[in-house]
Amino acid sequence: MPKSVQPRECSIADALDLVGERWTLLAVRELSHGVRRFDQIIRNTGASRDILAARLRKLETAGAVRREQYSDRPARYEYHLTPAGQELGDVLLTLMKWGDRHLNAGNPPLTLQHACGETLEPEVVCAHCGQPARRGLHAPAGRGALKRD
Repeated sequence: MPKSVQPRECSIADALDLVGERWTLLAVRELSHGVRRFDQIIRNTGASRDILAARLRKLETAGAVRREQYSDRPARYEYHLTPAGQELGDVLLTLMKWGDRHLNAGNPPLTLQHACGETLEPEVVCAHCGQPARRGLHAPAGRGALKRD
C-alpha cells in the first residue's frame, strides 16, 4: 500500500497559492509602478477583465491590496498596495533580475534607476551579516525542514 503524500510545509507554497500565476504578479508590477486604475492595469498587462478582477479581489482579501473609490457614478476604484503588497515588489525585482540574466541577456526590455542614480541591481542578502543569500549559504530549519527517513 503506498504511503500518503505529505507535502513539506513551506511559506513558498503558501505564497504561491496567492501570487503563483502571471496575472497576479503583473498586476502587482503595475501597482508597484504607480498604475492604479483597473483599465490601465488591463492595458499594461493584457489580462482579461474577469481574470484581473478575480486576481485583485484575491490580493485584497489577503491584505496585499486595498481599493479606494474615486468616483460615485459609476462607482470606480483605484487599487493601492498595502505594506504587505509593497514587499512583493522585492520579489518582482529579483524575478526581473533573473529574467534579464537568463531570458533577455544583454538586452533587458526595462531597466530601473535607483535613487543613487545607478541602474538598480537587486540582491538578496542576509539582514544580519549582509552576505548573499544563495544556495549553499543557508540550510532549512523549522517544521518545514526536510525529514529524512
